[in-house]
Amino acid sequence: MNGTGTPAGEIVVHLDVLLARRKMRSKELADQVGVSEQALSMIKTGKIKGIRFSTLIALCDVLDCQPGELFEFRRSEG
Repeated sequence: MNGTGTPAGEIVVHLDVLLARRKMRSKELADQVGVSEQALSMIKTGKIKGIRFSTLIALCDVLDCQPGELFEFRRSEG
């Protein structure tokens, strides 16, 4: 957070890119990770406040990726 109490940036989710590269559907990923399609959709759109490490581990395992490939921090300008 910056000095005004507002976030200093945003987290960008690259789940759609990873799914496309692996030619995998969201339903298939949700089933393999053990989350609902709705929960996965909320992760994909960034409409979550947090993610459990167990879910992150499962996503990385199924997608054969690192957490930094799933999420990116972008600092706010100004």
